[in-house]
Amino acid sequence: MTPSKRDRWLALALLLGLLVLAYGVLVHPWWTVPMRELDARIATLQERELRLRSQIGQAPAVEQRMAQLQERQANRPGFMSEANAELATAALIQRLEAVVAEASPGNRSCSIVNRSPLEPNNREPYTRVTVQVRLKCGSPETAAVLHALESGSPRLFVGNLNILAQRMYFAPGTGRSSSDGGLDVSFDMYGYLPPAGAEVRDAG
Repeated sequence: MTPSKRDRWLALALLLGLLVLAYGVLVHPWWTVPMRELDARIATLQERELRLRSQIGQAPAVEQRMAQLQERQANRPGFMSEANAELATAALIQRLEAVVAEASPGNRSCSIVNRSPLEPNNREPYTRVTVQVRLKCGSPETAAVLHALESGSPRLFVGNLNILAQRMYFAPGTGRSSSDGGLDVSFDMYGYLPPAGAEVRDAG
């Protein structure tokens, strides 16, 4: 190879090296990297747009569900509607008597042995009104009474539940004893009064 050809190849190699160096120093950090970052941001924005469109499409169904829940909650208030603890206590006792009568018409297999109001608890955020209850009932009637108390309206609660099985069960109203598994049931039944000035919607 003649010196002139060798010089041309050497010059070409140097030129290519300079081009690679220029790309690495000037083009890649100032053009290629920003373009890749821009592509990544565009992809992220497109994914976010798809999520937003999906959420917007679900908005009517979500609003409808929220309206249904609000209506259900309004029709089943959590607080008792009585104006004070004395009236609320009387309402608790009336509710208990009605539930027991419904579970056992004529008190044939379930009766109220004792119902004792307790002092209202004002130490909680809402005033709690409690009645201590003792029943003598059959097993199905006990389950029906507890379910009716806790699933009715306004919302009532059962606490400190204690159930004892009796060997001999005296069926109220029959004058006869039975050994079919009667229960001696005691519990606290309580509900809450709303804060002062709050309005409670009557479910009836």
